[in-house]
Amino acid sequence: MKQRYATSPEQLTHFNTDDLRERFLIEKVFIPGEVNAVYTHHDRIVLGGAVPAGEELPLPTFDELRAEYFLENREVGIVNVGGTGTVTAGGQTYTLPKGACLYIGRGTRDVVFADAPGPTDAAENEGGAQFYLFSAPAHATHPTQLVLKGQGTARELGDQLTSNRRTLNQYIHPNGIRSCQIMMGVTELHPGSMWNTMPAHTHDRRTECYLYFDVPEDARVIHLHGEPTETRHLVIADRQAVISPSWSVHSGVGTAAYSFVWAMAGENQSFDDMDPAPVTALR
Repeated sequence: MKQRYATSPEQLTHFNTDDLRERFLIEKVFIPGEVNAVYTHHDRIVLGGAVPAGEELPLPTFDELRAEYFLENREVGIVNVGGTGTVTAGGQTYTLPKGACLYIGRGTRDVVFADAPGPTDAAENEGGAQFYLFSAPAHATHPTQLVLKGQGTARELGDQLTSNRRTLNQYIHPNGIRSCQIMMGVTELHPGSMWNTMPAHTHDRRTECYLYFDVPEDARVIHLHGEPTETRHLVIADRQAVISPSWSVHSGVGTAAYSFVWAMAGENQSFDDMDPAPVTALR
């Protein structure tokens, strides 16, 4: 597990490109045969990827957590962005096709990732399952729950005229899968749209992380970062993740349509608790 310490907006003005990428971008989320994790001190979030690569892959207990097992004091949201796979939690096995989301509550001792057994669609399962993990501290236990792609609360946002027509799927939230503090979902841009979360905003009471996926190999996403009046940018490829502190905008534009997993943790779970940053105010 790698650690990323918290940063302030004043530090950002002195960062070059390498500094920005080192502190906020996770370039290699998915490593075959491993559970790869990053601990950010922004709201003490752990994010990472689990790639079974044909073998059963248990969720390890990282020394940095100072816990008997990973979920002793935590909860986790999992979204599969690869081929169909399974997650066994607390003795029960859940099947996650691409786009499915599984919440596992505090106190679940054994979690094991695997590819789906038996024959599967070759095109869908190319590369096997790739599980994206987003974990936050938890003060209570909520039940483990699975939601498949399209079964959450869907919000249609944006407009084709402004190139940001998108479908936002809410999975872990107060009116869906309940958690202590995680909110999580998947946003899919419609063909011909490339902007996400525009106009931009900040969440002064939450940290939000993005995992970009379904980005074509020859495409990139230009992710805006920093305070609205002091922005920087990160150039992000497929299946890379970015940490956006509470003081930072999180908006981006791609050279082609793409999808992303968004996840938040912090002071509250009000989805619309945000501070707008109008386009005309960005610098």
